[in-house]
Amino acid sequence: MLWISFAQCAIGQDLTESSVTFNHLALSVIDADQSAAFYKKTLNLKEITNKTENDQIRWLSLGEGKELHLLSFPNDEITVNRGVHLAITTSDFDDFINRLDAMKVNYSDWMGEIPNKINIRADGIKQVYFQDPNGYWIEVNSVGQKKTE
Repeated sequence: MLWISFAQCAIGQDLTESSVTFNHLALSVIDADQSAAFYKKTLNLKEITNKTENDQIRWLSLGEGKELHLLSFPNDEITVNRGVHLAITTSDFDDFINRLDAMKVNYSDWMGEIPNKINIRADGIKQVYFQDPNGYWIEVNSVGQKKTE
């Protein structure tokens, strides 16, 4: 009888008051130090306090309270494909491309057939795709760039 009363109470609750927001993305990596260095250098991410106190995990800020967690647990197999990617927008796309070129980081358009090719979507947004040291795909686009008219 108690169970039925609880179930009726739970069903009657309005779930529309609850909301969710993005908090963090966790990636399984081979070497957390190497991966953290890559993300800090290519995307200019800042390292933040790792509240787990586990030295096989590094935390980086994606801005606005969002985080990237890099977890180095050697027994985990890493499998990736381009469809699963981290997408970052930049306020200065050309400057970002210059940084990738200076670092000799290979990038491509979505199809990946022509090295160092920039993709331009139908709406004029520029995009490139490249991989981190573990093979994860990263998209950087110009959505955040102010348009010149």
